[in-house]
Amino acid sequence: MDHANSPQAPASEDKEARRLQYLPWERIPSDLHHPAYLSRKAELRRSCGAALAETSYIAENAAIFTESLTMGERSWIAGHALVRGEVILGDDCSVNPYACVSGKVTCGNGVRIASHASIVGFNHGFDDPDLPIHRQGVVSIGITIGDDVWIGANCVILDGTMIGNGAVIAAGAVVTGNIPAMAIAGGVPARVLRSRGSAAEKSGTGNTEDQLLKLGQKAQEQWPDILARWKTQGNYESLEADGIRRPAIRHLCDAIEIAAGFGHVPPDIDPSETIERLQDLQEPATGLFPEEHARVPDKALRDDPKALYNILSVGYALELLGSSPRHPVQAVRLDAQDLDRWLSALPWQSRAWHAGSVVDAIGTAMYFNAKYFGIRHPRQALFEWLSRHADGVSGLWGEPTALEGWLQPVNGFYRLTRGTYAQFGVALPHPHAALETIHLNYRNHKGFVAEKYNACNLLDTIHPLLLIARQTEYRRADGEAIARNLISRARDRWRDGEGFPFADGGEPSLQGTEMWLSVIHLAADFLGLADRFAFVPKGVHRTATPGLGL
Repeated sequence: MDHANSPQAPASEDKEARRLQYLPWERIPSDLHHPAYLSRKAELRRSCGAALAETSYIAENAAIFTESLTMGERSWIAGHALVRGEVILGDDCSVNPYACVSGKVTCGNGVRIASHASIVGFNHGFDDPDLPIHRQGVVSIGITIGDDVWIGANCVILDGTMIGNGAVIAAGAVVTGNIPAMAIAGGVPARVLRSRGSAAEKSGTGNTEDQLLKLGQKAQEQWPDILARWKTQGNYESLEADGIRRPAIRHLCDAIEIAAGFGHVPPDIDPSETIERLQDLQEPATGLFPEEHARVPDKALRDDPKALYNILSVGYALELLGSSPRHPVQAVRLDAQDLDRWLSALPWQSRAWHAGSVVDAIGTAMYFNAKYFGIRHPRQALFEWLSRHADGVSGLWGEPTALEGWLQPVNGFYRLTRGTYAQFGVALPHPHAALETIHLNYRNHKGFVAEKYNACNLLDTIHPLLLIARQTEYRRADGEAIARNLISRARDRWRDGEGFPFADGGEPSLQGTEMWLSVIHLAADFLGLADRFAFVPKGVHRTATPGLGL
């Protein structure tokens, strides 16, 4: 401080002021009101609109070059720390000497950042090999750190990371992905070592196993009652993703899949009558499955989302009842040119999820045609088209949108690969690039919150992670963190006697229950714990590869 450097300053005061530079949490109370410090605060407020709580403290030798800075009560920045960019520190945060906080970084309350840690909320562009890196600019997703987090010495936290409440990042770790709440993470790249308060869990698996066993037991005991509450006059009616209760053939198929996941058939259906009812849905001319009593011309069925989705829903339900579609799906028996026209006309730029869902239906129709009718030839043309049109940078099909970013292509990637690469056991064309984009989408949506924490968004994240893990161990720890977080939240979302809501804040439904049970199984499978969960999806969301190949 200026007053301490004065020749007249007592030696003890000079020593205390120097100590304050490096240990500001041991502050001299009067120093907060010293004119020199108040002047520094005023300059920061003027130059970058800093919002500095009265009890916050910035050491004189700290290097502050922020576009905006917010500091809560009792938060400190020590001498020789570098803080630049757009930085928010909540209450009771500390940035130790020689730490570097750069870019867009948001910290909650009680965050401790040790010396020589680097928290870098931006990234240099480098994709163009013909342009020097220093001319490619920077991009910033931002870093979010929750409450009560300890960042150890020499850690590196990279852009796009989210660190949950109560986490501890071990010294020297390099964090490239999300770290769940209460996790202790370490290593390069960082992975979850265990959870705080569970020292006996060497890999953090014990608590996860317990959660899977307990939730699986509940679901196994309650699934018959859950199905019964949606049975009305011989039909299944249930809430759909939009929150409206409707009768639909999908709800019957969901009931069949829920029961099959526990090794049973719904107790209140006659299998032979149900098989006949489902087979009667199929239009002989096209092989597609419109809703019961729907009046859709054959030529328009190929554009009817329900008729396409029912290829999956009805087709797999028939398999679970020991039967199969009655007719081949003629709508996909196309030559390469006609197939190209159909695929190229899909809305890849604006609605990649819908485009991927159509490919899912096409691939599944080809699966049924091959398995039950010996029709194999169109599959090669489908995979050749997909290989040509996969983006080598994103690893996906389709483009991000201004409103949702990569959400549409990532969700479309799940649907597309589910019915093709996963179903036929074919390797993905760009697994590493796809994995990076899936993690980017997860981070950009902050792991999904509120109504976005729904069965689709989480299914469309965990299934691709599991599929890609068959080809590479790259970023395995990041996928494990997502899987553990998903499982840890599942038990609180379950409602006794009702099942799962499709989205947070909604009401339970058959669709939500079947999808979330499948999502939890997929997460458990990713962690090697599938045998700890009582439910095994055997229909639309199954993971087994039939092995039909090309």
